[in-house]
Amino acid sequence: MLKKVEITNFKNFNEKFTFDLSDTNNFEFNKECIQDGIVNTGVIYGHNGCGKSNLGLAIFDLVWHVTDKYFKAEKYHNYLNANSTEQKATFKFTFLFGNNIVEYQYTKSDIQTLITEELKINNEPFLFIDKNNNTTFITTAKGAENLNKELGDSKISIIAYISKNTILEDNSINNVFKDFENFIHNMLFFKTLDERYYIGYEEGMHNIQHQIIEEDNLTKLQELLNKVGIDCTLKSKDIDGKFKIFFVFKNKEIEFDTIASSGTKALVGFYFWYQKMKNEKGIKFVFIDEFDAFYHHDLSAVIIEMLREITNTQIILTTHNTSNISNDILRPDCYFIMDNQKITSLKERTHKELREAHNIEKMYRAGSFE
Repeated sequence: MLKKVEITNFKNFNEKFTFDLSDTNNFEFNKECIQDGIVNTGVIYGHNGCGKSNLGLAIFDLVWHVTDKYFKAEKYHNYLNANSTEQKATFKFTFLFGNNIVEYQYTKSDIQTLITEELKINNEPFLFIDKNNNTTFITTAKGAENLNKELGDSKISIIAYISKNTILEDNSINNVFKDFENFIHNMLFFKTLDERYYIGYEEGMHNIQHQIIEEDNLTKLQELLNKVGIDCTLKSKDIDGKFKIFFVFKNKEIEFDTIASSGTKALVGFYFWYQKMKNEKGIKFVFIDEFDAFYHHDLSAVIIEMLREITNTQIILTTHNTSNISNDILRPDCYFIMDNQKITSLKERTHKELREAHNIEKMYRAGSFE
């Protein structure tokens, strides 16, 4: 699981910005939202421009150089903070796999150019390079002893280089490294607003309607739409070799995209990825940006509750809507308030002892978490 993220000089994060998912409490309710002392389902609130999307992009920056998964490089223009004179961004990620701690820190001058990399497993060095001083990397990985360690001008990550060129020995430390690598390969970022895109987990673009129908999920999609108050009947049609969704009315059938609202389209995009999270079991970490921008707050609550049930995947959501701050849905250490300088959970923003019976949304509106 992802335990902590520390970012410096990336986009709007000038000074070091820390997102700590392990700063949890011993609340005796909604325990499934926490695993091994780490937030498993969390919601980030913040005003426009505070950096919620950039936090997601910072977390998924490592997908670019560690994997070959689908990536939106254009989202990483203006890579460094515009107010800083520093010529590199610094990222540090802390992960927990079982009882093992993995710390991965690196610096970049832009999306493509790694300057330094360092990975520690249980505080012991596993790999290191500082290209400012030497283009040869150091690793203690058993099985990589005979690997050419001179990278020259190559921009490849040591992690990707070792993975593609070495069969590591089967031992406890190498297996933790493989868990770390597997986690990154199975991270997913997506956004279902008018600008719809994803990063990580898979390769290439998707025809969402075609795949929903091909995977026999159209009936379940209709059931979800009906459940949240969208009274409709759906059917599929093969149009030039691709399946498309149509609304069925008494006298005609109309193509979905031509009349569906923005919220309904966003919900279909969410449903596509939700089925993968629920059924494929391989996704390790999901960041859904502005997950409810087009949703009524009752629908937002339904979505969070659906995601809360997927305990095998660590899920972080961002939103502007505070109406779903409720102990009935999550708990105070799973709700985060973000501004340009910091991000802290509700339990860190008050001196009051928070209990399950508290109406924390009402407390929030009254300024209790200022």
